Amino acid sequence: MAERSTAAVDVADTSGEEPLTAKAGKATDDGAKAEKVSGGEKDAARTDEMRADAAEAQPPELHSGHKLARRYRLEECVTRLDGFSSWRAVDEKLRRAVGVHILPADHPRARPVLSAARSSALLGDPRFVQVLDAVEENDLVYVVHEWLPDATELTTVLANGPLEPHDAYQLVSQVSQAMAAAHREGLAHLRITPGSVLRTESGQYRIRGLAVMAALRGISCEHPQRTDTEAIGALLYAALTQRWPYENDAHGLTGLPKGVGLIAPDQVRAGVHRGLSELAMRALINDGATASRQEQPCTTPEELAKAVAAMPRIRPPETAFATPPPYQRTGYQQGSYRQSSAHNGPSVRQTQPVATPPPPLQSRTGKALKWSVSALLIAALGLGSWQLADTLLKREKDQDDPGNSQTSGGAARKPGGKPIKIVDAAEYYPDGQPQHPDQARDTHDGDLSTYWRSKSYHEGPDLNPAFKKGVGLVYDLGSARQISSATIGLHYVGKHTTVTLYAANSLSPSEPLSSMRKLGSGQTAGTTAKIKLKQPTKARYVVAWITAMPYAPRDEFSNPGYKQGVTEVSFTS
Repeated sequence: MAERSTAAVDVADTSGEEPLTAKAGKATDDGAKAEKVSGGEKDAARTDEMRADAAEAQPPELHSGHKLARRYRLEECVTRLDGFSSWRAVDEKLRRAVGVHILPADHPRARPVLSAARSSALLGDPRFVQVLDAVEENDLVYVVHEWLPDATELTTVLANGPLEPHDAYQLVSQVSQAMAAAHREGLAHLRITPGSVLRTESGQYRIRGLAVMAALRGISCEHPQRTDTEAIGALLYAALTQRWPYENDAHGLTGLPKGVGLIAPDQVRAGVHRGLSELAMRALINDGATASRQEQPCTTPEELAKAVAAMPRIRPPETAFATPPPYQRTGYQQGSYRQSSAHNGPSVRQTQPVATPPPPLQSRTGKALKWSVSALLIAALGLGSWQLADTLLKREKDQDDPGNSQTSGGAARKPGGKPIKIVDAAEYYPDGQPQHPDQARDTHDGDLSTYWRSKSYHEGPDLNPAFKKGVGLVYDLGSARQISSATIGLHYVGKHTTVTLYAANSLSPSEPLSSMRKLGSGQTAGTTAKIKLKQPTKARYVVAWITAMPYAPRDEFSNPGYKQGVTEVSFTS
């Protein structure tokens, strides 16, 4: 397949790949045929008629440099198909790249496209590429949406090989949760393919073309939830095997052998995670195929998301470290430097000794000197042990002393209360802009290797209230419990992290802080924030609200900036 920009807009596939059908996500037998839609011959005839009308409507004659609404300057045409065109453009008002779909106002799909774009924009879920504008002007209809230059199409990702189990788990988890949220608002995609899913540098997945892609292509079906669910199953299958789960090649992937039917991913490729393999089959149940353990099929994104959540957590792979070479003497021992000779080439391992150590002291004076040195070493070790013990005792005393606490409320009593079990957790984002909601449960799973993390911000350590007031998590303790202190484990160290506790009324991510009761706050530059309340307080729901985060460099999940991660949270009575 011809290489496409990783930030391409939601465009039709013109590379010769077979399109995904609206019925079950299968490729058609003939790439020139229109996609099949469920609903029988009536729906198929209606779709064919719309396609014929669309073919007669030619895309408007536009060119690079053309400006829409005196604001959107067209830069590059990505696709011209079925009477519409898709462009990469520049929003000159906000000085940012955007994507634009353009149709003639008399195009048979113009009204459905406008309606779909406006409905998608109302969802406002950051897991989807956002629609920014939908306008009818000067005999044109155009839809403007986000352009993500730092994101990569799943098509490109899979061209490099199948995903690791943890990455595949994150893919199906994030996409199924996002589509479940969309369907709760009455929105379907109907065209979920590797080209419509983007992976950002932080490892998050974004879905583009919600509702709009189906409207542009004239796709409709009677069972949209089943269609989207099977499409997600096809993504998971491709992520595990680097194969398309149907006989026809599509999206740059080789299809399954003809005549063998739907084969479980762990039978296609060795080493595939068994749980994920069965999950793909549950989403792809079709034409009599069944999962290996006879679980019920997942027919909606909601069911699929719950099935993913019920799986045992798949941890990210540990960082592989090279095996250290056998110990060798360095070339500068005893004041001499090893010289590399020309005939030895680049090799750095040599078995011959580099320098001969001096003979041990054998004289009477030498023996006396050795005993003196030994005595001094023993005395130094004893003194060091005493100083270490004294330091530890002082530190323990300081921790028990309320006057040394960094919390705003001070300490009413020494730690040692009973731990309170956390029943559930969710991300708290009253501004409607979540960080990573699916990671909230990682903060009370007892596993220090898993954690929730925020996004990276340019300003800090104190967040800019005009842009972002804070980030947080809300915890359900099961019932109203007497709380005296909390301990928040932090992933990033540095100056500084500020955490404030509030007693909330529910697990809702959008409850305003103004309706909550402040319990206490703390500030730290280390890996633990300890907050002790002046007086023990009863509460069932507790919000941990972070308003300052340290600067940290780029890592495998996020860009450099002011950010924080929460490893484990605990409350004591």
